[in-house]
Order: sequence, then C-alpha cells, then structure tokens
Amino acid sequence: MIKTLQFYFEFTLVRNAFIVGVLIALCSSLLGVTLVLKRYSFIGDGLSHVAFGAMAVATVLKLADQSVLILPVTVITAILLLKSGQNAKIKGDAATAMISVGALAVGYMLMNVFSASANVSGDVCSTLFGSTSILTLQVKDVVLCLVLSTVVIVLFVVLYNRIFAVTFDENFVTATGKSADFYNLMIAVMIAIVIVLGMNLVGSLLISALIIFPALSSMSLLKNFKSVVILSAIMSVICAFIGILVSILLSTPVGSTIVVCDMILFFICFVTGKVKGA
Repeated sequence: MIKTLQFYFEFTLVRNAFIVGVLIALCSSLLGVTLVLKRYSFIGDGLSHVAFGAMAVATVLKLADQSVLILPVTVITAILLLKSGQNAKIKGDAATAMISVGALAVGYMLMNVFSASANVSGDVCSTLFGSTSILTLQVKDVVLCLVLSTVVIVLFVVLYNRIFAVTFDENFVTATGKSADFYNLMIAVMIAIVIVLGMNLVGSLLISALIIFPALSSMSLLKNFKSVVILSAIMSVICAFIGILVSILLSTPVGSTIVVCDMILFFICFVTGKVKGA
C-alpha cells in the first residue's frame, strides 16, 4: 500500500488534490460550527445548488474562467438568504428551498438543452458529486483555492470574537454599537467562497456534508466554542485526507468517500458523547 501511495504521489494532480482537499475541509469546518448553532445548516445545500446553476450558465456562455460568474452569483445569493428575516414574506428556510430547487432545475435544463458534450449525464454527475474534478485540477485552480482559502481563514481569525458574539446573541452585538448585519454579511461571503471551492472536491450535492458533519461530531464531544471549532477543523482535515487516500487505493468517487469518512467519524463521536454523558 505504501508503494502504491508513493507511486501516486509522484503525480502533480494527486498532490494538488490533497492540497485543495485539505484547504477546503479546513475552511468549511471553521464556518460549520457557526452555521449549525445559528440554524443555518441548510444554507450550504441551497448555495451549492445555486453554484451548480451558475456553473451551467457559465458553461452555456462558454466562459474560460467559470468562477468569474459562479463566485459573485453565489455570494449575492448568500447575502440575500441571510438577510431574509422573520419579517420577510417568504421565510428564510422557504426561500432557501425555493432558490435551491429552482437553481438545480434551471442548471440541469440548461446543461441538457445547450450541451456541446456527448455525455451530458456524466458531466452532470461529475458536477453534482465531484467524481473526477478534484483529480483534474490545473495549476490556476490550485492557486485560486490557496488565495481564497487564505482569505477565508484570515477573515475568520480576525473576526473570531465578533463571529462568536453574532453566533449566540445578535442583540448583544447591536447593543455594543457594532453592526450584526455586517458580520452576518461577512459570514455569508465566506460561506459562498467555501461552497464554490468545494464543488471541485465533493460536488454540489455533497458540499454541505463537509460543513455540517465535522461540526456535529465535535459538538458531540465538547461544549466550549473555541474547542469545538478547533476539533472540527482537525476532524475535517483528517477525514478529507483519509477519504482521498481511500479513493485512490480503492478507485471510489473522491467526494462520496470523504463524506462517508465524515459520517463514520460522526457516528463514533455521537456514541462516545452519549457514553461520556451517561
């Protein structure tokens, strides 16, 4: 097995896959705890479908760099979803579901009607489940991931105290003279960036798993916010690393394998937490 891994690591595309996989897993886990505690878990799934729809439009327009369209569309959608409060005519969860299903349907229709590929089903499957895209990354994709991941990590560290406050009590943040809406906006922007990056790793349908599972796993064991965030990041990176390794050795889909690793770890943590609590 070691010889097999050494052989594969000689290829640049495999090394790129590990770099991108670890970075995306780290960024998604940092924001996952906040999303779970703020009851925004479903927003990851909704934004991933929006990113799929934007990708379909970019494909139809034959854009050389699809992220030029996908990233701003996803960011704007994230902002709109997080700003849909209790006083809106369409509540936040309903708006998320509506936009999610609509974007997915429009994207799939566009890819079928305007497709220049002979294997539409394969292209859609790869986009939705990330079956091959992580292993076909170009240098520019890796550089883009490094830059955007650094932006997300730096923003999270710099705004950590404010994100912590907004997560538990927005009224307290407002009372201190700060704008809770601004920090929610920053959270939305970071979520959108992670979603767009994660499409190359696990696909549009599975990216929300990278956000939710590590957070829930760490919350099953710990109660302190900072400890939960740190443990969530460690677990997410380990699962991404193991998932990519297993997918290479067993020739399984990369995205699905990573999510299965996250699910197994969550089950272990959940049982451990129950036993510990008992």
